[in-house]
Amino acid sequence: MSATTTLEQPKAQPEPSKKNDGGSLKAYLGQNVQQYGMIAVLLLIIAAFQWSTDGLMLNPDNIAALIQQNAYVFVLTIGMVMVIVAGHIDLSVGSVVAFVGGICAVMITDFELSWPVAVAISIVIGGLVGCWQGFWVAYAGIPAFIVTLGGMLLFRGLAIVVLEQTIAGLPSGFNDISNGSLPAAGYVGNLDAVTLFIGVFAFAGLTIAQIRARRELTKLDLRTEPFAAFAGKLVLSALAIGAITYLLASSAAGTPIVLVIVGVLVLIYTFLMNNTIFGRHIYAMGGNLPAAMLSGVKTKRVNFLIFVNMGLLAGVAAVITTSRAGAGIAAAGTNYELDAIAAAFIGGTSVNGGIGKITGAITGALIMGVLNMGLSIMGTDPAYQQVIKGLVLIAAVALDILNKRRGK
Repeated sequence: MSATTTLEQPKAQPEPSKKNDGGSLKAYLGQNVQQYGMIAVLLLIIAAFQWSTDGLMLNPDNIAALIQQNAYVFVLTIGMVMVIVAGHIDLSVGSVVAFVGGICAVMITDFELSWPVAVAISIVIGGLVGCWQGFWVAYAGIPAFIVTLGGMLLFRGLAIVVLEQTIAGLPSGFNDISNGSLPAAGYVGNLDAVTLFIGVFAFAGLTIAQIRARRELTKLDLRTEPFAAFAGKLVLSALAIGAITYLLASSAAGTPIVLVIVGVLVLIYTFLMNNTIFGRHIYAMGGNLPAAMLSGVKTKRVNFLIFVNMGLLAGVAAVITTSRAGAGIAAAGTNYELDAIAAAFIGGTSVNGGIGKITGAITGALIMGVLNMGLSIMGTDPAYQQVIKGLVLIAAVALDILNKRRGK
């Protein structure tokens, strides 16, 4: 009797379903009306200021100054998005900036530490402040609103104690963190070569990342955006990066150093929120806390780390702010928490938690920065500047609420 061998037929692989075709462009834009609406609002605001300031708004040197003046908003907003997505709020970041910035100035002038060492220690101190607040929120169960309200008073008072008087005379290398630019390495015509290289590198990196992400979603049979929206996003990204690159390359000093710092932070935290378990846990907690707890998310540890991270970023913002001023000032950081919270909400972060993107928050921070610069160029009274920014914030939150009602 001869043995017979039965070869198993390979199982047929399921065909990709039609659900990943992204649907119609109109439906996609309707589902993402707030995200793209804020980009449209940003472009309209820039166009309006460009017209009303006779072209001064998009002056190359003004664009470089806009980035340098508002770098603290970008940095703080990154951390604030994570806090709000998890369902909390942080009212203390402005006071923490003043406190840590004061310690940094004291270390450089009174203790005569080299400025790189002082910068590293300052960021660590920011993290320790985050540990303090994270402990009370995560392990003592005190609402973040109360803890950070107390922190706002506590660290503002400590800043005044540390900085009995303004400390000036900080080294030029430290001041260049916020005021300096990358060294020039030649020119292409009248354009800075280093800035052009960074622009090309940024667009190539963004394009490759977008294509890889879309290919991965398709491979997993998951829903992707319509191809028209995907291609349009790449074209708009190319135009935006190209315009900013051209303006900065045309400016007197080229790429601000602080823009590199902000760019690196955006890349790191975008990856953290989109591609790590920690990021998914933050979204899960903000979306449905009881379900997240039942799913095994260690909510106390995640909450603690969120505030530690916020403290670290407040330390970075403190270094940038002190460097920008060239001095340690007790009044530094006033209303910074409001700028960061407003930028996060304007950028599409949900007031109910669970929804928000780092890139969206950067759009919100840009809107705040453009408003600040445009209104200043026009010589608008500071009181009316506050009124206008308040109205923009209310409009952004109203758009978020209306968008949710449409989705129900």
